[in-house]
Formats: sequence, C-alpha cells, structure tokens
Amino acid sequence: MKTLRFITAGNVDDGKSTLIGRLLYDSDSIHTDQLGILQKQTKQEGVTIDLSLITDGLRAEREQGITIDVAYKYFSTKKRKFIIADAPGHEQYTRNMITGASNSDAITILIDARKGITEQTKRHASIGSLMGIKKAIIAVNKIDLVAYSEQTFNQIKEDFEKIKTELNYNEIQYIPVSALAGDNVVTLSENTNWYKGKALLDALESIELDTTEELASRFQVQLVIRPKDEENHDYRGYAGLVLSGIYKTGDRVTILPGQIETSIVKIEKNLEVVTQTIAGDNVVLHFENNIDISRGDTVVLSNQLPTESNQIKTWISWLDNTPLQLNKTYLLQHRFKNVRVKVQKIEQKWNVNDWKFTQSDEIKLNDIAQISIKTSQPLFFDSFDENPKTGNAILIDETTFNTIGSLMFL
Repeated sequence: MKTLRFITAGNVDDGKSTLIGRLLYDSDSIHTDQLGILQKQTKQEGVTIDLSLITDGLRAEREQGITIDVAYKYFSTKKRKFIIADAPGHEQYTRNMITGASNSDAITILIDARKGITEQTKRHASIGSLMGIKKAIIAVNKIDLVAYSEQTFNQIKEDFEKIKTELNYNEIQYIPVSALAGDNVVTLSENTNWYKGKALLDALESIELDTTEELASRFQVQLVIRPKDEENHDYRGYAGLVLSGIYKTGDRVTILPGQIETSIVKIEKNLEVVTQTIAGDNVVLHFENNIDISRGDTVVLSNQLPTESNQIKTWISWLDNTPLQLNKTYLLQHRFKNVRVKVQKIEQKWNVNDWKFTQSDEIKLNDIAQISIKTSQPLFFDSFDENPKTGNAILIDETTFNTIGSLMFL
C-alpha cells in the first residue's frame, strides 16, 4: 500500500503534537533511547513522558509549548508507511502549514471538544482544501474533558458538515479522541462505546489514495545522460520522474517547449528495460530521433497537450515578510523549468476565515489571493484542479533567492 503523507492542523493547544506523540508511542514507533531522552526532558508533575516533545524539536517550541516549524515524523505499521507533518496552529505561521500541506495526501484537523469549531479551524480546513487535499479526518480531541459526551461530538460533527460544502474534500471521517489518555488513537476506547467508527490509526491505514496514473501523462527531464564512452558511444537518455499518467514503448509524444513530435523507443527503470512506466517511477526515456532536449523540457503524450500561455491566472500564498510588488520581476520555478515573471494585477484576496473575497492592492505575509502574471516566455502547464503535479509552482525573489510565494494555477 502506498505511503500516506498526512498533516495535522488545528488551534494552538488543541493537542496536535501530543496526538502525534500518542500515535507513535502506542504503536511502538519510538526507540528506547528516545524514550529515555523524553523522560529527562519531561517536567510536568505526575507525567512520565510529555508526548508533545516528540515533534516539538526546536528549543523555542519546547520553551513556549507551541509548534513553530513543520516537524516531520516517519513510522510504519504492518499495513502502511506514514510521513506525518505537524503544522503550527498560530495564524502567523500559516506559511509553515502551507509548506506541510503541499506534500500531503490527507489532513487530520483537531478540534477541542470544549471549544468546538473556531476561525482557525475554518482557516486550516480551507488551506488544506486549497492545497488539493481530498481526504480529511476531523479528530474531536480532549473528549475526556467533556465526560466523553456523544452529544458534544455530534454537535461538532453537525457544525463541520455545514461548512464542508465550501471545501473540496471528497472523504471526511469524524473520530472522538483523547490524545493525552489515548482514547481511540490506536485502539477503540470503552469510554466511547457509543462511537461505532474506526480508531485514528485504523482510519489512516484504510485511506485509499487517489491515483495519479489516471491523470494526463507528464514527464519533465531532470538530467540528460550522455556517457560518451566506448561501451555507450551512442547512448542518449533523458532521466526524470513520471509526474502523472502512464508511458509505454511506442507512444507518440511531444517535447515541449520545442513542440517536437517523436516516439518512445526504450524505457529504463532500475537499470532494466521495461515496456511501461507509471506515475511515481524514476526512469530514463529514449526517443527515436536525436533531437534537442534540455533539462526542464516536458514530455507529454501527443494527444494530451497541456495549456500553453504567458498570461496566467493563479492562486498565490504569500510566504515572505516583504509584501508583493506589482510589475517587479520575479523568478517562477515550475519544477525544473525557470522563467521570469511579473505580477500584473491582484484580482482578489481571499479571507479564509469567512470565505469572502475582497479587492486589495496589497499582498503580504500569509495572505492568499488570486493574481494575474505574465511570463517572459510561454509556459506549459495544467490547472491545479486537473493535475496538481504540474499545476503548481513557486515564486522566487531574484535578489535574495528566497521562496516568497506558492502558486496554484487556475
């Protein structure tokens, strides 16, 4: 089963780090030496191990009891491998959450059973949806502090159902949990015998991920291989990752941006010749003609051409302390392809707390907006909704080389 990448989100002090710690602890995914260190670091009276310390790696995080940076943890069970991203709850660290969400297949949103749905809950649910995540688990945490109330759980579920129509999740599961006590995290709890669903770990193991094999075939050249030795004198291969779709020997393909049509004559994977390759494979493609192909060029099936334009509308999440400047030249990086761009217009800014769009002439840190950009040369891309693998890019400041914005093409 495919590795599941998921992100945890929620308000400050809703228990995200503790939940991950509990998940790792109860599934026996923490080494003995790590447990010893955690026991020494734990300063809470009556608590053997502060589970939140497992992910709160920065010194400032441990001192303040908050999550600042995205922390990644890796663990596996007999059924699946996992990569967990623990996202900050503060609004000022929204950009950090976007970083974690951009590579996630699912999102677990924690809601404090005592507080219910808050503005930050809506914000995180919106960002997860905007970043293309389709699978969500709503973990109603601290259920023990409301006496394991079924009524409280059902009310929060009903409230979230009202707002989910504004989101793009195609699967949502609701689970009452206590990260601190361990209820319904790895095993079902007798304290919530009214709950008939799965424990959190079981739910995560059971999530079926959408395949990218059914999307349009996209391959971007990362490396041109020309050994030029006696044994491989005529060898010419193009290495890269199959971003989406399927390629087969004999397929008619078009090389972009040159728009040169040719055929695949050989596919190599793990030093062996194969007849087919699918999304996620690292391969070397060979073509029937010796044509001019460079790093960053895109190989697509000739009957599945992407959009070509130098005028692009896109979502942008602003990640920099310096506000966006209209008509300033930035660098757009579309995987291995770089082009210079100018932001011509701010179409509208999104207030994710109430799902309202407003007019604005400024985009600053943590803002999300729709903008129009013009590229110095035509870009070949898909809309983010159609293919998130080729529908995204980052914006880079040419002077500082800081990544200042994440883009999702419309």
